Amino acid sequence: AVHPLPAPKDPLDNYALPTQRFFEVEASDGSTLYGHVALPPDLKPGERAPVIHYVYGGPHAQLVKDQWFGGASTWLQALAGSGFIVCRLDNRGTPNRGIEFEQSLHRRLGVLEVEDQLRAVDWLRQQPFVDPARIGVHGWSYGGYMTLRLLLLHPDVYACGISGAPVTDWAMYETGYGERYMDTPQENPEGYRNSDLKNHVKNLQGDLLMIHGAIDDVVVMQHNMEFLEKCVDEGVQVDFFAYPGHPHNVRGKDRVHLMKKVLGYIMDRL
Repeated sequence: AVHPLPAPKDPLDNYALPTQRFFEVEASDGSTLYGHVALPPDLKPGERAPVIHYVYGGPHAQLVKDQWFGGASTWLQALAGSGFIVCRLDNRGTPNRGIEFEQSLHRRLGVLEVEDQLRAVDWLRQQPFVDPARIGVHGWSYGGYMTLRLLLLHPDVYACGISGAPVTDWAMYETGYGERYMDTPQENPEGYRNSDLKNHVKNLQGDLLMIHGAIDDVVVMQHNMEFLEKCVDEGVQVDFFAYPGHPHNVRGKDRVHLMKKVLGYIMDRL
């Protein structure tokens, strides 16, 4: 006799899941950019909700995919379940769109990515379900860099931001990655100067929380220390939290603490 395979219980069976929507916007060069939003399951017609703009933006990472939850992690779905619209967009430089699309970032990291992500914000502001005064931005690693870049270059757009393990100066990042996209500081001094976040600290307006693993060997703590030193010099207030014993990502039981910290910071400000 043929026995049916055991059917595991759906772990999300008891949760009201967010509504998933894809959208498209056009980049300045005419390229189509693909985005995705997760809408709170209890969002009522005519109601406007706050937004978490979740960013990565770096080469070799595609966020928006034609798959379950649009490729978003379940913790982002949990954020949407907590009452936030969660928006993601793949900017120029991300993979699977051809070599010209991906190589457009060469020697100028943080320029086109910011421009493209703001197209997503423009789209959000046109939606009847978005509260444009309550938009926050969050990302980790390259997404942490993008979070700071968006906050500093366009301080009127976001009410707050949470930057995890951010690169703040590509001259301090590992050469195997940095020089692949930026060439050396000697070959591309203007590109490194423009991408150095310390040069834009004085622009900060919204609330900023920076988070870092204390033994991060990928984005070393010096990125934070130099940025924070500049904040002190400029009289700019920011919040900072380090996770003792953690490298580039916060994993294990401590990740629960991280998620509560992220959600609490967002809840207080949006």
